[in-house]
Amino acid sequence: MSASSDLTPASSPGGLSSAAAGGFGAPRFGRVVAYDFDRGLGMLEELPVSRAEMGRYRFHCTAIADGSRTIEAGTAVGFVLAPALGGVLEARSVTTLPALP
Repeated sequence: MSASSDLTPASSPGGLSSAAAGGFGAPRFGRVVAYDFDRGLGMLEELPVSRAEMGRYRFHCTAIADGSRTIEAGTAVGFVLAPALGGVLEARSVTTLPALP
């Protein structure tokens, strides 16, 4: 995938309060919605507990836990949130999971 607007800074409808409700280190689950192999940047979408809590978060290839530095769009993942530069939340410890429903 080439650079696209899907990889612009993420925001979540609930902002920090939504993310803080589950805690930054709390395990979360979702799917990769975009990944730019050339830049090593991706975007994933959290599986919502409710529509109000759904969020999209950026991640860098170094956050992929298996060390591969690549991941396909559509892959089911587990992750945790952590503040990045500027206080924006990003996904870390991105781990591939068996297919999610």
